[in-house]
Amino acid sequence: MICLWTSTRGLRVFLRSWAATVAGLPVGTRVTGEVIGRQLFGVFILLDGFPDAVALAEITAMRHGMELPALGVRVEGEVPWHAEHNHQVTVRLDERTTSAE
Repeated sequence: MICLWTSTRGLRVFLRSWAATVAGLPVGTRVTGEVIGRQLFGVFILLDGFPDAVALAEITAMRHGMELPALGVRVEGEVPWHAEHNHQVTVRLDERTTSAE
């Protein structure tokens, strides 16, 4: 989840948003979304139905030989855990469920 806040109120809104995201995306949840960022360590995904949440699919959680999806590609996967320390939803991508749009 990416968020910048400039006040205590903004921080409270951010933390409530994180709590709602975790409640709405429990471990094991199937998710879909669009790749909006690509780094050597993985891809950032804007999740469908969760406009305040950006997920990370790390390359270390991908099958050996699987390539990182390109920007703009739609992907599917499963939420294996939440990273509480940085308020990040993680996603394990399905191997064959990416499509260019």
